[in-house]
Amino acid sequence: MSIAAPSNPREITLRGIILGILITLVFTAAQVYLGLKVGLTFATSIPAAVISMALLSAFKDATIQENNIVQTIASAAGTLASVIFVLPGLLMIGWWAHVPFWPTFGACAVGGVLGVMYTVPLRRALVSQSTLPYPEGVAAAEVLKVGTASRAGAAEGKAGLRAVIFGSVASALFAAGSAVKLMAGEVSIYFRTGAGATGIGASSSLALIGAGHLMGITVGIAMLAGLVIAWGIMVPIMTSLTPAAAGMDAAGHALSIWSKEVRMMGAGVIGTAAIITLAGLAKPIIGGLKSAMDTARRAKMDGAVIDRTEMDMPIFIVGLVTLISLVPAGWLLASFLQGGPLSQIAFPLVAVGIGYILVAGIFAAAVCGYMAGLIGSSNSPVSGIAILTILGAALSVGMVGRSIMGPEVAQALIAFALFVTTVVLAVAVIGNDNLQDLKTGQLVDATPWKQQVGLLIGVFAGSCVVPPVHELLNHANGFVGAPNLDSISNQPLAAPQALLISTLAKGVIGGNLQWNLLGYGALVGLLLVLINFALKKASGDKYSLPPLGVGLAIYLPSAVITPVVVGAVAGYFFERACGKTAGGETAKRLAVLVMSGFIVGESLFNVALAGLIVVSGEGEPLAIANTLSEAHTMLISLIVGVFVVVGLYRWSGKSGDAVNA
Repeated sequence: MSIAAPSNPREITLRGIILGILITLVFTAAQVYLGLKVGLTFATSIPAAVISMALLSAFKDATIQENNIVQTIASAAGTLASVIFVLPGLLMIGWWAHVPFWPTFGACAVGGVLGVMYTVPLRRALVSQSTLPYPEGVAAAEVLKVGTASRAGAAEGKAGLRAVIFGSVASALFAAGSAVKLMAGEVSIYFRTGAGATGIGASSSLALIGAGHLMGITVGIAMLAGLVIAWGIMVPIMTSLTPAAAGMDAAGHALSIWSKEVRMMGAGVIGTAAIITLAGLAKPIIGGLKSAMDTARRAKMDGAVIDRTEMDMPIFIVGLVTLISLVPAGWLLASFLQGGPLSQIAFPLVAVGIGYILVAGIFAAAVCGYMAGLIGSSNSPVSGIAILTILGAALSVGMVGRSIMGPEVAQALIAFALFVTTVVLAVAVIGNDNLQDLKTGQLVDATPWKQQVGLLIGVFAGSCVVPPVHELLNHANGFVGAPNLDSISNQPLAAPQALLISTLAKGVIGGNLQWNLLGYGALVGLLLVLINFALKKASGDKYSLPPLGVGLAIYLPSAVITPVVVGAVAGYFFERACGKTAGGETAKRLAVLVMSGFIVGESLFNVALAGLIVVSGEGEPLAIANTLSEAHTMLISLIVGVFVVVGLYRWSGKSGDAVNA
């Protein structure tokens, strides 16, 4: 139920825009680091809403709609950071040595603007006239309502800001423990299984614990299933079939087979799960759009006055902005090809690229928007969309360039396919976030067209932040699989999603893609889809095992997935315990903010550390010489991590009771 609002409340304000952009700087930098480090990102709507409420509470004329615009700007910008799932691929193939500002800004901005435009006509179909749950959009609206409705709400808003700060400081200090070499960066164990080998690892990362809590128990169990399939079944079997090289230990043997074979099967699982998920969406999306157009046509014929809360950006403006966006898109693609080995076929390549961005972008925005409504933007299948997009882009540009194929041409075609995919992914991730934000707006009586303007502001703000942070991390750390000729540290970031996307592009265009491994993964994905279908049917939709979550856990390193699973399970037990107390709902919301703080604090510390690496020219500028063994640093990490997580869960529970006392 939406709350009552004035006929024309204060929404877009200069202070709100400035605050939204400032929050953007923080969250986008955090998202870029987290995505490049572990291949996951997080939803920023709720922490942005809490920070906005706490700061705007100093102004008596602040409204819930103004707070909503702030979180809209910040969440749109933070979401745009997901383009780093593709962009580092251009560094990995050696096309770029550094991240250029303008091409990167342009790809983010053009894709983001198209993402906003494509989701405007979808709003009625997928938000106003839809029964989709929009879990994160509804949660953000509840936070805004509670925080602005009463004195208790104001108290919760202040407690929420403290929660974000406590979580951020704790995770930054925890990350600093690894940087000074007093704590281990990873806790792991590997062992022989007869002729084979396997093991498990866990990053010492409060950010990943936080990500697991935010993803929830359903995705956590799916990822646990993926860990069991990958490291309990696939790795032991496949290592036993491939003897270890002379002198290779159990860890080297297991990780070698996983990285070369098992993770490619994980990509097959993700791709199959994404295709089947998307196929199932066709009917509801088409039905929703038809219903929206019929409603709009009847309203126009009846001469009905559209209520403020249903006023979208005029469709004429949407169409015009979409067409105008194709000009910079074409210029970006043409300048990307200028002076290179593809300049003689630049015109057909640019034409194919623009067509692909238009068509694939519409498809991706609609699908991601629907999935955000169904399971939340954090759990939406962006990885699957990226895989399908690069396969389509590589096949399309590969067909155009076949006539002049050679080593240099192949590299240029791969680079062009990656750049086109970056733009499409920007469309997809903004579509993924926008409808979630518009659902929040609907529940707090916001004006849709004003929120859509806020989304555009967020897109341009985020587009300004992504390139410099990306280049800072490239210069300081570099990326796995890239030449890293100018990188200072010898600890490159994994950028796992970009590594997969660039590998697929090289395989399709070079003709040496491991289709057999993708095929085996596709069969596993099909089996998981059937298991999920049977589980949902047997439990009346109460339980599920999302195949995309399982596929991600097979594809991403166990060091990333294990703490995510721990965070999901810990969050589940915390929320069950909170259900028995008077302040339980408040405590749950505060815990979400602590976990968001975990992600922000650790990520920002590591971005700052990258800056220190660049300034000092040292790979490990904070390292302190000590006599601690690896086992000792692992034990310290484990004890400190448990202490911090349990302590802040207890604080959330007590603060929830205090606010509701």
